[in-house]
Amino acid sequence: MGRVALVTGGSRGIGAAISKALKDAGYTVAANYAGNDEAAKAFTAETGIKTFKWSVADYDACAEGIKAVEADLGPVDVLVNNAGITRDAMFHKMTPQQWKEVIDTNLTGLFNMSHGVWNGMRERKFGRIVNISSINGQKGQAGQANYSAAKAGDLGFTRALAQEGARAGITVNAICPGYIGTEMVRAIDEKVLKERILPLIPVGRLGEPEEIARAVVFLSADDAGFITGSTISANGGQYFL
Repeated sequence: MGRVALVTGGSRGIGAAISKALKDAGYTVAANYAGNDEAAKAFTAETGIKTFKWSVADYDACAEGIKAVEADLGPVDVLVNNAGITRDAMFHKMTPQQWKEVIDTNLTGLFNMSHGVWNGMRERKFGRIVNISSINGQKGQAGQANYSAAKAGDLGFTRALAQEGARAGITVNAICPGYIGTEMVRAIDEKVLKERILPLIPVGRLGEPEEIARAVVFLSADDAGFITGSTISANGGQYFL
């Protein structure tokens, strides 16, 4: 059996592309999901990748979920923290609940999941953690104070944890996607997409989930051990940092 990879939010959108790409690269993959049972069932039927249900916002649920994955597939060598939600609102209308839900999933979720695999990775002297942040964690976005704060926090978490894991053979890196052609983005009004979004992207198109997935596979590889604490900006030239 090859290395085991666990992808949170791994049955839909960018996460599904990551799960499939890792499987194609020879990993044994577990895809976590939070709520859409039908989508998870269809994903497993299509790909053969096992799905496991829990909320990354719940520390105890993460611990139990990781335990279930490892009992079934083996120790987790690669963790991709991809799960995320949005609760967009202009700040003067944002509620404490909207703030909390996004922070709990998009930032605290990284702690919950990484904490659950960290000691095992340290003991085995190998690990790969890839955190899916966002262009909006780099530049900010109106109406997303909660999301931008969480995704910026993901980058600080990545850089700090990379320093702790380096001598134990654990790398921790981040990817910041721009506008990616997921189901959610493609549902945006075509006029808005063409007139307000695409003109901001120098390459003139949306990214594809598979392009993010290929970056994850690269960072997850055994021979990517000298790359840690790094951020890959995958946004078609929209923003440079």
